[in-house]
Amino acid sequence: MTAQQVRTVDGRIAGKRGQATRARLLECLGEMLVSQPYRSITVIDVARLAGTSPATFYQYFPDIESAIIEIANDMAKDGAHLKELADGRTWSGKAGMLAAEALVDGFLEFWNEHEAILRVVDLATAEGDKRFHKIRMKILNNVTISLADAITELQSAGKADAVMPPTATAGALVAMLASISAHQRVFEAWSIKLAELRAAMIGLVFMGITQKKPVAV
Repeated sequence: MTAQQVRTVDGRIAGKRGQATRARLLECLGEMLVSQPYRSITVIDVARLAGTSPATFYQYFPDIESAIIEIANDMAKDGAHLKELADGRTWSGKAGMLAAEALVDGFLEFWNEHEAILRVVDLATAEGDKRFHKIRMKILNNVTISLADAITELQSAGKADAVMPPTATAGALVAMLASISAHQRVFEAWSIKLAELRAAMIGLVFMGITQKKPVAV
């Protein structure tokens, strides 16, 4: 099966029309996730919005959760660029501040773009659904590893104290980035401006990695 081929639930390869129908179903489901809880969405609702029948939906997905996982997996592929923002960066001085800034902006933008599906992933993960947990870890683990490597490199070069455990520190920073990015509106409700929140996140990332005070850029 090539990367372009899509199979139905019973294993048949879908033609162009079938692929378009499947994509339309996922698009409509994604739109619905923006405005309502995913547990309230039914196959009938999605099929109606897509202009097709529930039977057609079941040709491509056994249930709503399976279709949501397809959306989440596509989202996770887009999340691969977060690792790139952490890889091979210079973390000392002004360059380090710029690297922290790029990483923070990457997280904020990614969560804003995929807010609806990430909300579902977080909820299902908290409820113990291993399928969604795996997707969440796929997004965050690689960033954690890259930041841990950066901390280890700085410590080995004597540019950072060895008191902070690299992997635990990186994991805490990534958890902070993900949590704050997912709750931006909460901070707005506390009258904390996004610009101030962003500046705080940048400073915390820089300090966590370098164990030095932030510098002006």
